[in-house]
Amino acid sequence: MPHGLAYRLPSAALSFRGYNVTNLGRTGELLGHPAYSPVVERQLRAASAVAADLLHRPVDLVSRVRSGEETSLETYGDAVALLLAVESAQLELLGQFFDVDYHAARFSFGFSLGEIGAVIAGGVLDMESAMHIPLSLEADCIALAQDVTLGVLFTRSRELVLDDVHRLCLEVNREGRGVVGISAYLAPNTLLVMGQGDTLDRLSARARESLNVRVHLRKNDHKWPPLHTPIVWQRQIPNRAAHQMHTLPLNHAVPHPRVFSLVSGSYGYTAINARDLLVQWVDRPQRLWDAVYETLSSGVTTVIHIGPAPNIVPATFQRLSADVASQTSESRSLRALSAAVRRQWLRRLLPQRAALLRAPFIEQVILEDWLIANAPS
Repeated sequence: MPHGLAYRLPSAALSFRGYNVTNLGRTGELLGHPAYSPVVERQLRAASAVAADLLHRPVDLVSRVRSGEETSLETYGDAVALLLAVESAQLELLGQFFDVDYHAARFSFGFSLGEIGAVIAGGVLDMESAMHIPLSLEADCIALAQDVTLGVLFTRSRELVLDDVHRLCLEVNREGRGVVGISAYLAPNTLLVMGQGDTLDRLSARARESLNVRVHLRKNDHKWPPLHTPIVWQRQIPNRAAHQMHTLPLNHAVPHPRVFSLVSGSYGYTAINARDLLVQWVDRPQRLWDAVYETLSSGVTTVIHIGPAPNIVPATFQRLSADVASQTSESRSLRALSAAVRRQWLRRLLPQRAALLRAPFIEQVILEDWLIANAPS
């Protein structure tokens, strides 16, 4: 139903996606649709103009989308501008063509750059102001990324205690041969970590020796700007971001819908502390699991994913849903028992956090898919 989302919004959470190695999604289809095109093109051109001014080079997001040219690490600034523009465009299309006011959502949150998108949607700052900090620091983020590897550190048997892993990161960093840090808390048994040189291997070795649990490390082949880690301290990125925050025009109001911050793991944004949280966003780990659990425990029935081809948040909910469904199944086949062994961390957690049982019943809506499926003829 074209207007079905309006009825679901009071019990819905909005999830904004962050930077990835691919960022176009289905934006080309939205831009190519006769009804949607004016809105999408206007947002892309506005973001292009701001990005070109800040990056001191030509930026043409409309041409990039029309030609299907993906962004890369070298065009990180284009990716930032593209994502923020497309998120804003999708929400505008929702209101203009379907009379759906996203402000009625119960709350919003965003992973990495997605938190900036959520803050924009909440009215704390406009897109032009929001782009200043990530774009002005583009060159340093790209330079730091050259020697950084992203990895997933996880167990199958029990939780990973954040303080324990943080302590091991500090021990590795103290050796003076590169910096490693936690970038995101994805689940009780899974962390994203980013490290320079061979620091991920040294962290993994220490974890296996001292955590008394079988720890696995899966490395990613791509290069990533090391945001949300202390690696950014090497070029004074947080301090420079904080300096810019003094003059950044913010609307001194609580965001609407309210924003669950992955910096603090709470509804942290107020009329007073928005600047502080946005500065902390630069080097603090992303507490995605806190947002997932808040979604499950707060009565949310639908998660609406904003942005082109959202990936990590839908995948997190889908994986949790499948794990919970399998863990609570009455099946006792050998396959089910084998899977249960791999999910011991979840079995131990369920009695204390019964809200996790709601995971299989949360509906996931990818907004770009919904817009295309319900596009005006």
